[in-house]
Amino acid sequence: MKMTLPALVITGVSSGLGLASARAFLSRGYRVFGSVRTPADAARLQAELGEAFVPLLFDVTDGPAIARAAAEVAAQLAGEPLRGLINNAGIALGGPLLCQPIEVVRQHFEVNVLGLVQVTQAFLPLLGAQPNFQGRVGRVINIGSVSGQVAAPFMGAYVGTKFALEGLTASWRRELQLFGVPMVLIGLGVTKTPIWDKGIDLAPYRDTPYYAAAQRFAGYVSNTRDKGLSADYVAERLVSILETPRPRLRYTIAPDVFRSWIVPRLLPARLFDWLLGKGIGLLPAKR
Repeated sequence: MKMTLPALVITGVSSGLGLASARAFLSRGYRVFGSVRTPADAARLQAELGEAFVPLLFDVTDGPAIARAAAEVAAQLAGEPLRGLINNAGIALGGPLLCQPIEVVRQHFEVNVLGLVQVTQAFLPLLGAQPNFQGRVGRVINIGSVSGQVAAPFMGAYVGTKFALEGLTASWRRELQLFGVPMVLIGLGVTKTPIWDKGIDLAPYRDTPYYAAAQRFAGYVSNTRDKGLSADYVAERLVSILETPRPRLRYTIAPDVFRSWIVPRLLPARLFDWLLGKGIGLLPAKR
């Protein structure tokens, strides 16, 4: 039996933007395949979201599990095309790059970059990236960040992955012209999601020269998070972006676009460095 509901895959739906997006698309009559990492989350969300939600049990760093999930989706699609893939899963763990363990830095790239790549490779054929594809092609939406072009201190590993995603998305977008599959990048600003609840643990850096400045930066993040966009608002924007006939290549979705996006890119880099350093105490003491 072929599916009648348009279907899409969203990674990282256990909480935050992923969960809000699943709810938003389900309310519009979609069937949502959502990735979770634990059976407990799968059971919880299945009960909460209903029969149009299908949990996919995989971690984005687990290639074989991703392949099994893609095969499961293909079987349930029964020849129907996949409407979209939203690459939402990610991590953000703060700390000064001089002191942050390389394992933590590597984890960011394994999840936010390599994980995204292997998920996209697995599902692109279902979106239309294959020879002789029949039907309406789908599209990919990558959840990036304003940090992909505006680098903050003490979030270097996360920032590095988002800079990488800018380049990967541009290259992939050009390659996918062969199949007519659009790939869209979202430059997301501060959003009220659980990713920031565990983002900046300063305890390991208490005895470093960065501790005082990092505390100030963490306070700034906490204040801006409280003023951030709601996950529900961003999710509604994602529905619109998936459904618009001709999407833009990149969308900046941020609570204060002028301050968080436009001004930092217009200011000379040295001036921005100095202003930021002065604001949180990263300038050297006068001698």
